[in-house]
Amino acid sequence: MANRHLSRSVAMQALFEWDFNDISASKADELVNRVIADFAPGLDNPGFARELVTGVAEKQDKLDAIIEKAAPEWPLQHIAIVDRNVLRLGLYELLFGDKKEVPARVAINEAIELAKTFGGENSGRFVNGVLGAVYKEMGEPGKFDVPAKKKRPKDVPYEEMPIEKLGGAVVFCEHDSEIYLALVHDIFGYWTLSKGHIEAGLAVEDGTAQEILEELSVPIIIKDSLGKNEYIASDPEKGKIRKQVNYFLAECTDENFAKLKLAADKGGLDDLRWFKLEEIADLKMYDDILPFVTKGIKLVMDSR
Repeated sequence: MANRHLSRSVAMQALFEWDFNDISASKADELVNRVIADFAPGLDNPGFARELVTGVAEKQDKLDAIIEKAAPEWPLQHIAIVDRNVLRLGLYELLFGDKKEVPARVAINEAIELAKTFGGENSGRFVNGVLGAVYKEMGEPGKFDVPAKKKRPKDVPYEEMPIEKLGGAVVFCEHDSEIYLALVHDIFGYWTLSKGHIEAGLAVEDGTAQEILEELSVPIIIKDSLGKNEYIASDPEKGKIRKQVNYFLAECTDENFAKLKLAADKGGLDDLRWFKLEEIADLKMYDDILPFVTKGIKLVMDSR
């Protein structure tokens, strides 16, 4: 994930709280520092997120006036709080940001992605319409610009890419005669499986159990292998990396059911819960995770 995209996500969370709780603009910097500490302690460039939030807070009146002009049929107080702050954030970058760092079309596209992630079904379309109207009013600056090529690590063939081993698990527990699954929630609105980096020298099963314990605060018993997937991630210094994730079915004993707690230093995650099996189908989950969840549930039910 690009560091700037994560910064914008952090800024969006801070702006939501700032607006919802009617926090003074003078407290904006303090608020974003707390959001970074809670949800993204490993953020490489926290200054960018702070700049966005404090900038929006300081220029709120100007930004709101532009929104009201661009969307006259939508009184500001009637716009959903997420959409309202995505618009403020997008407009701030569009109008006051460094155009060399963030071209106009990038600012708009990033705002649309935030709207799709944090908002409702039609949020992306709404934000696109409002920001697009402002962009046209500005004369569509940079429309024909060709993005400058950035220096990046030299690509290497797939078979020569470094490999990072990770372990994840479908964690289940039988509690009060019901089967529950433990899922973590990320800042992009998805429920997913707990996973982490396998330290060198550890067996995959042992490393996975260690990572799950650190993230969920409960010990687990590895029961079955669910398979693995692989994806390619880009590191700004190392270049492309093959990340291989081994997934397991793992049991948490009933005596540890109530001990489930998300580790404080897990940047990018904001919630952790037990779900009954019938609740799983209604959750927003990543497509590549669903096969492992489905297989895990089947193994649990077959063993009962």
